[in-house]
Parts: sequence; C-alpha cells; structure tokens
Amino acid sequence: MKAATGELNLTVITLIAIAAIIGFFWIMWPNIKESLNTQWQNISSYKNK
Repeated sequence: MKAATGELNLTVITLIAIAAIIGFFWIMWPNIKESLNTQWQNISSYKNK
C-alpha cells in the first residue's frame, strides 16, 4: 500500500510541475512572441539596407 501511495504522490507532483511549466509559458508567451517579432524585424531591416 505504501508503494502505491508513493507512486500517487509522484504522479501528483509530476502533474503539478507540468501545469506550472504550461502556466509559465501561457503567461510569458505574449512577451516572448513580441521579442521574437522585434528581433526578426530588426534582422529584416538590416538586410534591406
């Protein structure tokens, strides 16, 4: 029974960790996307000069 409880705890910890990572990227994605677009525009404008 203790082994099953340990596996359940590990599963819950894993799910919480995955949810935290997804939540972090969900919140940060607009900033990441804007940064990538800005850098891409800078590269494009540099190539056109």
